[in-house]
Amino acid sequence: MIKSHSDLVLEITAHDADTVENDLNAAVEIVRQHAMQEGRHGILVTQHGHTRYTVAVSPDVPFGQTHERRELGQRET
Repeated sequence: MIKSHSDLVLEITAHDADTVENDLNAAVEIVRQHAMQEGRHGILVTQHGHTRYTVAVSPDVPFGQTHERRELGQRET
């Protein structure tokens, strides 16, 4: 499931690998369109747990690039 927090931040929650991959690819493409229109920032994909990710336009990422990071904290139920 892709949940929009804004035009520039999408949250992905999925419980199987195929859905994670498909939803992440779709979310990156949506966010990429916004990043290209803006022309200043890149895309940051963050893994928050085994089933939750965010994809966002980020000023911390150079334009034209996509970075990934992990912020694995508490266990998910």
